[in-house]
Amino acid sequence: MRRIVAADIGGTHARFAIATLDGIRVAELSEPVTLKTSEHASFRTAWEEFGRRSGTELPHELAIAFAGPVGGELLKLTNNPWVIRPALMEEKLGVTRFRIVNDFGAIAHAVAELGDEHFLHLCGPSVPLPSEGVTTILGPGTGLGVAQLLKDGGHSHVIETEGGHVDFAPLDSLEDQILSHLRRSFRRVSVERIVSGSGLVNIYTALAAIEGRAVTPPDDKALWSAALEGGDALAAAALDRFCLALGAVAGDLALAHGANGVVIAGGLGYRLRDHLHKSGFDDRFIAKGRFERRMEAIPVKLVTHPQPGLFGAAAAFARAYP
Repeated sequence: MRRIVAADIGGTHARFAIATLDGIRVAELSEPVTLKTSEHASFRTAWEEFGRRSGTELPHELAIAFAGPVGGELLKLTNNPWVIRPALMEEKLGVTRFRIVNDFGAIAHAVAELGDEHFLHLCGPSVPLPSEGVTTILGPGTGLGVAQLLKDGGHSHVIETEGGHVDFAPLDSLEDQILSHLRRSFRRVSVERIVSGSGLVNIYTALAAIEGRAVTPPDDKALWSAALEGGDALAAAALDRFCLALGAVAGDLALAHGANGVVIAGGLGYRLRDHLHKSGFDDRFIAKGRFERRMEAIPVKLVTHPQPGLFGAAAAFARAYP
């Protein structure tokens, strides 16, 4: 058994835990420490705060799930001003060995290792995820993460992508109007502008403008609470549109990837678990014209593991350094 630090660094939160590895298996994760990135100047200061809270000397091996492109001398988070310089890890943190993977690459590593008990069935046939072929993994959070998991002859291959930045494609007249409204603020409207934490605010303000309402853009957290509670009609309508768009995007990505399984992940995905079934997500997922039968045959699951990013980062490290 060996212990490493696992970190999951996103646009809003940085999560840390101690992972216990048994060979190439993640045997255990400690209770995570969650820090707000806005309250820390850098990854190093957040690392030091985790060390203070853990009350013990931190292991000298580190696995990071990183919400941005991975590679090169300087890593920049997509929705966070922090940067990480891999070449300085040992000097600044005392880390002798590390592995950095994209945040949804980490979740793909988790999907490869987690048992069926960590998935909730959403739509399609109620069967386990495929043991061969491609599984598409996506999830809304601060942004929209996308990755692929290829299983081939007992081997798993994770393909990190930036699929959340493809163009948003409206599917009805109301979405045409939403797109037209958002183009006043964004030169290019990607699916992340719709299907993400701030995407709900974008949809809400667009619907308000379509109805001729003068509204102040609400706080993300307050709007999500109002939408999920259902008391605010406009917030509820925005949430319905969000779920429809998520279903459409999930189906588009599955087609583009040639997938025979789909997994929805991320904190927002889990919060939506009771709403997705009644939102029209299923219909939008399969509404792909001549490919509807193919789409109907794809199982769509929701990750229920509480920390798939931390688990997956540790799993990626374990596979790199068996």
